[in-house]
Amino acid sequence: MNDTLPPQVEATHQSRLRSTWRAHWRIWLGIVLVLAVVAGVVAWVMLREPANAPASKGRGGFDPNARPLPVVAAAARKGNIDVHIDALGTVTPRNMVVVHSRVDGQLMSVAFREGQTVKAGDLLAQIDPRPFEVQLTQANGQMARDQAQLKNAQLDLERYRTLLTQDSVSKQQVDTQEALVRQYQGTVQSDQGAIDNARLQITYARIVAPISGRVGLRQVDPGNIVHASDASGLVTITQVQPITVIYPVPEDNVPRIVKRVQGGQELAAEAFDRSGKNRLATGRLLTIDNQIDTATGTIKLKAEFPNQDAALFPNQFVNVRMVVETRQDVTLVPSAAIQRGAPGTFVFVVKQDQSVTMTPVKLGAVEGESTEVQSGIDPGNLVVVDGADKLRDGSKVELVDPNARSAGQATPPRKGPPGADKSSGEGRRPKSGG
Repeated sequence: MNDTLPPQVEATHQSRLRSTWRAHWRIWLGIVLVLAVVAGVVAWVMLREPANAPASKGRGGFDPNARPLPVVAAAARKGNIDVHIDALGTVTPRNMVVVHSRVDGQLMSVAFREGQTVKAGDLLAQIDPRPFEVQLTQANGQMARDQAQLKNAQLDLERYRTLLTQDSVSKQQVDTQEALVRQYQGTVQSDQGAIDNARLQITYARIVAPISGRVGLRQVDPGNIVHASDASGLVTITQVQPITVIYPVPEDNVPRIVKRVQGGQELAAEAFDRSGKNRLATGRLLTIDNQIDTATGTIKLKAEFPNQDAALFPNQFVNVRMVVETRQDVTLVPSAAIQRGAPGTFVFVVKQDQSVTMTPVKLGAVEGESTEVQSGIDPGNLVVVDGADKLRDGSKVELVDPNARSAGQATPPRKGPPGADKSSGEGRRPKSGG
């Protein structure tokens, strides 16, 4: 008997086998997916159980017998706090002068060192004065000649006046001689102006510092011909003691700034470096600009700093902090106690039963490590400042000393024998039954 099936039957048989295999594969895949989902749900429930389990064990969602969490707390207090305005400012010299030559000539010598501090009137440079000395000599000679002519004209005028009384000359000759005397007098005055000008040019040949300050880099070397029209000048002098900082503040702060200025109160200003951590100088508000910039909605302020240690440099960018108000008798808490989350800004307040309650607060000014609380807590309330990351509303806590806690973190306490006294280590309790 021939076991070979016809081709058509064989093809039909293979097709049925493949269909059956696909159906079984889909069933097993569905079973595996269902098992995976069930396992994931079980795992999620088991992971959630420790967090949710206390909710069914005690009031507030926590097990009353759970181990208290160690925290550091501090009491809110009454105190004063300064309200600051922070701004980015630019250091500007109190005065800045580009020293130019006022005469043309050869630069003979330079009497300053680059970066040197000079005083007003100190010699900076010398221009060749000889051309101006020659002009002075010529002016003196012209002056002598014209004075001699004036003297002669004055003597002739006296003679003509005497002859006029004797009716020997006409009045017209006397008038003409008087005009000639006035002409020579004007010439002598002009000569005197030429002499003064020559002397002034000699003075300008000696270039001195117009202000006190620090000189910059030399722009011209000795031996060059300098001109009064040179754009770069010889050197720049900046007055850096005292020095000023110009910085913009929002226009909303203008009323309280102006109020304090008009009241005669001095506003303190501090300059910090770019990081805002290192204080460079302490000064005061000097003046307020006379208009608000409509493009930015800010107004420029200028503060003055003594800068005795030269910590501030012209065109340096600094962070400026200015005190605009001092609030008296406000509630202050450590800034570390402030928490932020979905409820907003809040603190954990420690109650009498050694549990904490999450209390929303409204914040005010911040100064260093202290923050003003305008509402939510009262002075004397204990707030958690360390260890709040694991707390929830109603958590039991154990207050610890921050110094002892730091020491405990650095060197873990060794376990003592059963029944050891509590004073032998922080948080160590004797076991019951010895």
